[in-house]
Amino acid sequence: MKRLILLWPICLLVACSQSAWPDDSGRFPEEGIQHGMIQLGEKLEDPYTVENMQKALENVYGTKADRVDITATDHYVRFLPKDNDQYMALLETGIYLLDHPMDYSIVREGDYYQDPEVGNDAITWQYAVVPKDFPFPEGIKVEYLDDVYISEHAATTRAVTDIDWALVEKEAYRLTGNEELWMEPTKAETAAPSGRITIEDPLFSGGKPFGVAGVRVAANIFVKIATAYTDRDGYYQMSKTFSGQPRYRLVFQNEKGFNIGFNFLIVPASVSTLGKGEAGGMDLHVTQDSEGSLFRRCVTNNAAYDYYSRCTEDDLDIAPPPSDLRLWIFPDITCSSANMLHHGAFMNQTLIMAYLKEYLPLVKLFLPDITIGTKEKTYAQIYETVIHEMAHASHYAQAGNDFWTPYINYILLSFVKNSRIDYGSGDEEGATYCELGEMWAYFMQETLKKDRYGGTVRQFGNTFWFKPDIFTYLYERGISRGEIFRALKAGVATTDDLKEELITQLPERESIITQTFQHYGK
Repeated sequence: MKRLILLWPICLLVACSQSAWPDDSGRFPEEGIQHGMIQLGEKLEDPYTVENMQKALENVYGTKADRVDITATDHYVRFLPKDNDQYMALLETGIYLLDHPMDYSIVREGDYYQDPEVGNDAITWQYAVVPKDFPFPEGIKVEYLDDVYISEHAATTRAVTDIDWALVEKEAYRLTGNEELWMEPTKAETAAPSGRITIEDPLFSGGKPFGVAGVRVAANIFVKIATAYTDRDGYYQMSKTFSGQPRYRLVFQNEKGFNIGFNFLIVPASVSTLGKGEAGGMDLHVTQDSEGSLFRRCVTNNAAYDYYSRCTEDDLDIAPPPSDLRLWIFPDITCSSANMLHHGAFMNQTLIMAYLKEYLPLVKLFLPDITIGTKEKTYAQIYETVIHEMAHASHYAQAGNDFWTPYINYILLSFVKNSRIDYGSGDEEGATYCELGEMWAYFMQETLKKDRYGGTVRQFGNTFWFKPDIFTYLYERGISRGEIFRALKAGVATTDDLKEELITQLPERESIITQTFQHYGK
């Protein structure tokens, strides 16, 4: 119960209001997103086991059935990773994991499931369907649950073309008492799910819907699973077909290499369960009036996706953040951070305790890199917050832990002293690291905000003791963001170091660089 008590505040934080879904053709979720633990119902007999598919084939096709060899194409298994390293090793195999069994009815949807037999202080069982020749990672506990036959995975499906596998599956559902879960296809053939996930930003593109980009859409009926990533415009297309009603989920594990977590326990990416939908796919349209966690996750996803997409030589010309970046969203606070714990930055434990408080037990098990405070923020405000922290992550990728450890500890010490992040006075130990880090992040935040929303780049003046306007002044006089970024390399820890490095890299611009730093008292 210790874990439940510690995480009760988290459950409160993600409690939702009623969702606002468009009233459309049935391709939209019928109910709002539900949080909390999934409630399982009765155990069901899986129609996709080898035995059940063999019986169904014989019932439908009689003597023709002996032309098809029904042997296991996949194994339905469950893993019990003992720690985060083992969990990540499973993910790196590319398999899709569910934290609850696939052969049970779902009485109530939710974000997560924790097996009561495992306990609340351990990673729960992770269920997966793996190919029959799957190379199981060494050292991870695994249990075989069933041998299954998925027709799309079998070579005989392609060789024997006069078998209607939708009819066979329908019979397998009847044989196993799952007729109510079957839905006749609206077309002659079964459907591969496709659709579009969209969102609105009132200040962008005239308020017109645009895509939720690079997010993973998953669908399953029993052990039959399909996943696909949305493209930059929010469209997805799965390759596997369904005839029943799949259960759809949005998994915030982006194809760009970042994850938005957490749900409850040790998960790399938050999940928004959409419920059952048509075999042909499910659409989703998100607005600021939609369920809060879903909205915040989608905005954070899109801002991070945009940032990664622009870290190319012909655009921003800067290093992207490290791969496997972990972002946590905090809906009850406004401040954010790029602590880079997952990637090895060392934090003072007392300071971390004061900042993350009841979340510290989770931090020890599943380290974040970026925390995003979203309290009472609009799309545009969340967007600029994410850009600010992603700019920090790019800086980290280049400067490394020797820069980041004194920098982020300075930030946290300021928070502890003042109950908010105000960057101190500039006189404390580590202030020079803060100065460079925040100059860069505010400069990137404001220039990328202008790129998206128009207007002018904000002038900070005396808002802070450090001067982001130095970079803005240089940028407006022809020194690119990429050229500024390359000067923030490892070993550059003061504004004097920065000025010297800029002059070294851009000797032809020495005059404007010197004048700019002098103008701002540096």
